[in-house]
Amino acid sequence: MSQIHALSDDQVGQELRKMTAFIKQEAEEKAREIEIKANEEFAIEKSKLVRQETDAIDSTYAKKFKQAQMSQQITRSTVANKTRLKVLGARQELLDDIFEAASAQLGEATSDQGRYQDILKGLILEGFYAMNEPELQIRARKADYDVVRQASEAASKEYKEKTDKDVKATIDEENPVAEGSAGGVVIVGGNGKIDINNTFEARLNLLKDSALPAMRKALFGDNPNRKFFD
Repeated sequence: MSQIHALSDDQVGQELRKMTAFIKQEAEEKAREIEIKANEEFAIEKSKLVRQETDAIDSTYAKKFKQAQMSQQITRSTVANKTRLKVLGARQELLDDIFEAASAQLGEATSDQGRYQDILKGLILEGFYAMNEPELQIRARKADYDVVRQASEAASKEYKEKTDKDVKATIDEENPVAEGSAGGVVIVGGNGKIDINNTFEARLNLLKDSALPAMRKALFGDNPNRKFFD
């Protein structure tokens, strides 16, 4: 049978000190572990927050940069369109001035009766060929009746020579061309239902349509945006 010896006060004190030191060491190690884990979690959370903020800043910058690009493109497009419209407006104004000047000079052709008669003959003959009818009417200014009769006779003669057909043309005195006209004639056929307007004003309007592309090219050069040509 073993004997149990009672611990002396010194021995008890030593054991308590050992236990206290052990508990303190365990507590310190646990505290260090908690601190290390907390620091790691803090670093991870900090990195996460920094990354989120960086991404947010990058996203905001990209959005604003895209908006700035779009705004710049819109501004450039607006300026380009305004400039193009101004150029087109100036070109059209020049063309209008040219045709206005031509319109103002239309009446000068009537001052030379011989030349005017030749012009009328050509206009009347053109109507004869287009209508191809044996009887036609001619409308003209009252002041031009005499010269129109002479021109009509000459045109009828040439028409006969070219086509071997007779054509009788009479002046429609009930429906004269307005005195405000610069000159020319209107050839009427089809029992009054068809007419060819060969007044100077009508011919100038036709010239506007037919000659305008060539005039634009001569004045302003080729259009780089035009892909198709007649």
